[in-house]
Amino acid sequence: MPEKVTVYLGDSIPSIAVEKGFFWRTIWDFGANADLKAKRKNPNVLKPGDEVVLPDKTTKVVNKPVDAKHKFKRKGEPSMLRLKYQLDDEARANESYQLNIDNGRVTKNGNLDGDGMLQEVIPGDAKVAVVMFKAGKEIYRYAIGNLNPIDTISGVQQRLNNLGFNAGPEDNEMNDQLRDAITRFKGKYNLSPQDGEITEAVRSKLLELTQ
Repeated sequence: MPEKVTVYLGDSIPSIAVEKGFFWRTIWDFGANADLKAKRKNPNVLKPGDEVVLPDKTTKVVNKPVDAKHKFKRKGEPSMLRLKYQLDDEARANESYQLNIDNGRVTKNGNLDGDGMLQEVIPGDAKVAVVMFKAGKEIYRYAIGNLNPIDTISGVQQRLNNLGFNAGPEDNEMNDQLRDAITRFKGKYNLSPQDGEITEAVRSKLLELTQ
């Protein structure tokens, strides 16, 4: 019988899949989750209190000779960390970086691509990513799977902070610091009216920049 799982802060479809022993697409594409999928649109963006339905597990049978040794490799589905870096509106093309996942659980060295993009495969249940430039002199820390939906105030705050607009505490409350950040965001991207109110144009642009 399908199991229901309640989402807590920091959960995502990939992290739930790792914990429960599923491929994340199996859960995301399960018919009982169709309404959740249509509402959230992104398997990495869930809201605390959402309910995810887990399908029944199936058993795979493989026929092999009994008088020989066999190796079985479990297939996995990669979760990708994608981040874009700019400096003064210009892509930080080909810069070298160090990536640290969950305090050393995974470490990688790489280079941004020509568009300033970092793309790395990470564990589906990863919680924290730290990206370092300039031999550790420039450090960015990210909570993974901790992004709230764009229709919440905290979701707007998180995305503005991720883009460097300093929207203040991600507490789901409107305040002067958040209004100032929205005003500056609207000014940069020519969104009207240029005031501190959250509009559909603001949400759409934030999604475009942070998907």
